[in-house]
Amino acid sequence: MEKGYLALVLHAHLPYVRHPESEHVLEERWLFEAITETYMPLIQMMQRLVEDGTDFRLTMSLTPTLLSMLNDPLLKTRYLNHITRCIELAEKEMERTAGTPFHRLAEEYYHKFSLIRDAFREKEILQSFREFVQLGKLELITSAATHAFLPFVMTEEAIYAQLMTAIELHERHFNQRPRGIWLPECGYRPGLDRLLKKCGLEYFFIDSHGLKQSKPGPVFGGYSPVLTPEGIAAFARDPGSSEQVWSSKTGYPGDVDYREYYRDIGYDLDFETIRPFIHPDGIRIHTGMKYYRITGQNEHKEPYNPDWAREKAALHAGHFLDERIRQVLEQKEKMGRSPVVVAPFDAELFGHWWYEGPMWMDFLLRKIHYDQDVIQTITPSEYLTLYSDYQVCELGFSSWGRGGYSDVWLRGENDWIYPALHHCEQQMVHLANKIQDPSPAEERACNQAARELMLAQSSDWAFIMDNKTMVDYAVKRTKHHVNRFQRLVRMIGHGQIDDEWLSKLERLNPIFPDINYRHYRSEHAISRVQPSDRPKVLMLSWEFPPLTIGGLSRHVYDLSRYLVRQGWEVHVITTETGNAPHTEEIEGVHVHRVHVLKPDGGEFIHWVLQLNLMMIDACHTLFDAGHRFDLIHAHDWMVTYAAKTLKHEWGLPLVSTIHATEHGRNNGIHTDLQRKISHIEWQLTYESSRIILCSQYMKREVEQIFSLPPDKSDVIPNGVDPDQLRVFREGNPADQEPYAADGESIILFVGRLVREKGVHTLIDAAPQILAEIPEAKFVIVGSGPLMDELNNKVREQCLQEKVLLTGFIPDHERNRLLRLAKVAVFPSLYEPFGIVALEAMAACTPVVVSEVGGLGDVVDHERNGRKMWPGNPDSLADQVIQTLKNPEQAQQMAQTALSELSRYDWNQIARMTIETYLKVWKPGSREQSIVTSGERV
Repeated sequence: MEKGYLALVLHAHLPYVRHPESEHVLEERWLFEAITETYMPLIQMMQRLVEDGTDFRLTMSLTPTLLSMLNDPLLKTRYLNHITRCIELAEKEMERTAGTPFHRLAEEYYHKFSLIRDAFREKEILQSFREFVQLGKLELITSAATHAFLPFVMTEEAIYAQLMTAIELHERHFNQRPRGIWLPECGYRPGLDRLLKKCGLEYFFIDSHGLKQSKPGPVFGGYSPVLTPEGIAAFARDPGSSEQVWSSKTGYPGDVDYREYYRDIGYDLDFETIRPFIHPDGIRIHTGMKYYRITGQNEHKEPYNPDWAREKAALHAGHFLDERIRQVLEQKEKMGRSPVVVAPFDAELFGHWWYEGPMWMDFLLRKIHYDQDVIQTITPSEYLTLYSDYQVCELGFSSWGRGGYSDVWLRGENDWIYPALHHCEQQMVHLANKIQDPSPAEERACNQAARELMLAQSSDWAFIMDNKTMVDYAVKRTKHHVNRFQRLVRMIGHGQIDDEWLSKLERLNPIFPDINYRHYRSEHAISRVQPSDRPKVLMLSWEFPPLTIGGLSRHVYDLSRYLVRQGWEVHVITTETGNAPHTEEIEGVHVHRVHVLKPDGGEFIHWVLQLNLMMIDACHTLFDAGHRFDLIHAHDWMVTYAAKTLKHEWGLPLVSTIHATEHGRNNGIHTDLQRKISHIEWQLTYESSRIILCSQYMKREVEQIFSLPPDKSDVIPNGVDPDQLRVFREGNPADQEPYAADGESIILFVGRLVREKGVHTLIDAAPQILAEIPEAKFVIVGSGPLMDELNNKVREQCLQEKVLLTGFIPDHERNRLLRLAKVAVFPSLYEPFGIVALEAMAACTPVVVSEVGGLGDVVDHERNGRKMWPGNPDSLADQVIQTLKNPEQAQQMAQTALSELSRYDWNQIARMTIETYLKVWKPGSREQSIVTSGERV
């Protein structure tokens, strides 16, 4: 095995620019210049290396927009016209420069242009790339269909469509699926890896800072790929090698002997001489013929000397290789394995911006092959086969470019495009879900709508707006595609497709001939649902397992499962979390998780609004698939806006469960935010036909705070499912590791680490308890904003050996702790019900609870548990000490509590909930006259 590897990666991309109405559109020259100055020189370079027997590996992304243009008959014909004009200009220049220092350069340009035209006529560019792939020298990868900046694409469906359209086009051209992808602008956000995996991709690239911020940090730095939680490999750009090549100031391209990019004869020659070879409107343009070298930082330039430039390219290639060898030798010793240096660049840097770039790469690859044995070129796919134990890391949001976190693509100059694009995404998803069996005309129109949306999403338009070059063109392209998309959607919705106009669009933008609008379909709406006689409830809850912040998640999980057992069809709309599927069925419950955009500034109230908007969108998708619901059940204030909107839109009764109030959580209303949340809670009670409360305490609180009529609410307690607390664990069931040592008595707290849960009271009581029970071990399970404060309190009281704050732990570990604990303590200052106390009782563990809220309804002091005064450490210490010093009495109370849990059986709770439903909905009254999704689209 080599000591180390170099992965050279070229990202070849241009925006889709095709204007059949005119052969003199300036933007089409972007493609023609790239073919002449970058793609053909790179092909010629690789061909020479192959002919000379030089072994090498390159990786290159050919974006779908570039692939489409390189394969377009119109653009290929226009390119031949363009290169022929270049040859004509070079002929004129040989005549004009005879006897001057520039004559040799004019001759070289003539021969270069002529060779390129002959090669282009002889073999298509894509065929050349295919041959290098077949020889094993080149690995081709893809990018998003139109180079959309994926972190700013709102819906997963639209991201999936971008990815699959790209993959299918790549496979069509190269007869194999790409293994890797160049994420546009190296833009990554958590969750993208799940979609990459779904599409069968194996690796992608990120900028170096994106890896540095990973959790945990990369043990090998950027010299080894890491795996995301979904198993997709991420290769990080090496900043040192990039700087040497990329920078025009400190890197090689800025050397005084290299060709000056900006001094082109299109601007240098007098107007009459150059006029036949510039734009017909008299606009001066780059011709590709440049006679000067960089020389220095001022405007004075000396003639370009190709021999000097060639010497510098060889020198710089040697320097680059020496630096990579130094890196590899240093890292090999540290890592104990062969490192890989990843050097990715825009392909257009080589030849277009840095004229000598292809020459430099030729020298570099030859030197690697012939002059040393330390480093070898490799492709990412090859490197991934070397080891089987790559580190798993969670990557955060990152991009390349200015600022490293998408600054280029979201600024005042371009932020206006995203609301329009997001709206179009939602419409496209609804359209794809709705049009299940399209007519030929509908299929064409839907596919063209997908094309127009993708073209509008190109990151190039936002980049141009930020860069302040050709801004009018970028704005026009964005608006044109959005407007065309909107017209197509209206035509499809009204069933009146203008075939002549549609055909015109298809001719204008024939990109992605095999595009399939069905890629925009939501997973749960791929097929239309069959009518059902079962009553159907739409349940809205921001929490649902595996997202478990408090008791709300467990409540909705259990209630929904037991409603299904009693004959109801339940659909839960909730928040995405981690790698949980966006749609799944859990014991008959249909779960739909929505992706929520992170708002500017991270304001929680703004996130809640985004959550509601995405919930509404998900419900519309369900409707489009044929779902009809009988009522809506909302859980807590965070889903108020969605519940209210759907209630009025669909004409359905609304039932809400108030699990807690902002007033109760904070012992009053003290801030503007609390006042706003309390008002939203009032709105939910006002809009609801019935209110469910979990205890008499909560009923009194809500009636008082919101002036709720007593006859509008029902008290239905929370429940517990003893089956969920069964502990399946190999080995000794009494093993307390890693929470406590043998012989220690666990005093357990489970709950969110917030003030109202009173966990600070437990820590304050710990010294008194330890004075009487020295073998006590306090285990605090949960996460929340008080974590740092509680850890500080533990250190201040020198309790580090006796108090363990575990953070969040999975349910099976929590259940094991409930069984192991000698006593479970719930010292809440505010507790509407206290479902975790019931779970402790179901585990037959003695409990100590505060005399507050719903806990007071559940526990009868010294009969089925013990009570303490809220916020009083002395009271808490006394009750815990009494429990531990009287184990027989404690066990008797625990047995009593267990025997009384039938009051909180979920079968009974589900029946009571159905009784509440029947107060506002009558079987057979299902509403059918809802606004059609076609009108909404």
